[in-house]
Amino acid sequence: MYGSSYRYGCYSVSYVTLFIFVVIGLYYMLTGRGAEYDVGWVLLAISPYTWACVGIASAMFLSVLGAAWGMFITGSSIVGGGVKAPRIKTKNLVSVIFCEAVAIYGIIIAIILTQNIASTTTEDWNINYLTYTYNGYCLFAAGLLTGLCNLACGICVGIVGSGAALADAQNSELFVRILVIEIFGSAIGLFGVIIAVLVGNNKKIGE
Repeated sequence: MYGSSYRYGCYSVSYVTLFIFVVIGLYYMLTGRGAEYDVGWVLLAISPYTWACVGIASAMFLSVLGAAWGMFITGSSIVGGGVKAPRIKTKNLVSVIFCEAVAIYGIIIAIILTQNIASTTTEDWNINYLTYTYNGYCLFAAGLLTGLCNLACGICVGIVGSGAALADAQNSELFVRILVIEIFGSAIGLFGVIIAVLVGNNKKIGE
């Protein structure tokens, strides 16, 4: 019952959003202002500083969200499994540490990207506007990439850590084997961090 109502709500939101965009597009087209309904115009109208700041915020927000989501999943299983087997509560904290590392990845990238933003003069802005615009897009992509990778990483580590806690409660010999899978899952966040460093390297906005 809950699943069907949730799907119905998602479909309704999607259809309403699509309908609104179609109505706005027809309005601009029929009033002779079709050129204003342009995605490229919107992208250029937004300041490169805004793109960079949104990318930095995305890196932190999505990374912390992934870490919290993972700790919620694995923490509830550790607490539940610890009722039957109290011995699992200590060594299964490694799953919580892996989830916390996801948030640290996002903070590190946010700090690195912040170093590329500085103030500038009007003359410098006019001369290097296209370069700054490109750099703003790169910083946005680097931050968003980091956030999405860490979000997926946090959920992955949380689910695997939950399985490790429950399996350990039944058979302690299974913990190490599942822990190997969890280590590989935590590497997903590192991939995003590495690519974000490459994308955002030397992409400065301002003098």
